[in-house]
Amino acid sequence: MLTAETYTRALADLTRLRILMLLLQEEELCVCELTHALDMVQPKISRHLAVLREKGILQDRRNGLWIFYRLHPDLPDWAVKTLQALAEGCVDKAPYVQDRQRLSQTDVRNGLKSCG
Repeated sequence: MLTAETYTRALADLTRLRILMLLLQEEELCVCELTHALDMVQPKISRHLAVLREKGILQDRRNGLWIFYRLHPDLPDWAVKTLQALAEGCVDKAPYVQDRQRLSQTDVRNGLKSCG
């Protein structure tokens, strides 16, 4: 069960918060999209995704070689509302604007190639 303390500790890390802000806007993202959007190496992104998954904040889905992440469908309303409120505060601020821009420019997003 997700507690407020566990949740706020997960949100306190900038990389995890950036991941959650992107996933709040997108239904689902693969690891390669997140590495491109955040301009970070895959092991670092995967480590943060594992923390969020272990806390019950994210759910993953494997499709072949790729793993896709989304907000957990059983995330409590208070947790979703917290993310939405945080999004209002950072929607037009760095690094969140740049993350969204890089995500929109990925080859995967534009259908030019798949992850891998």
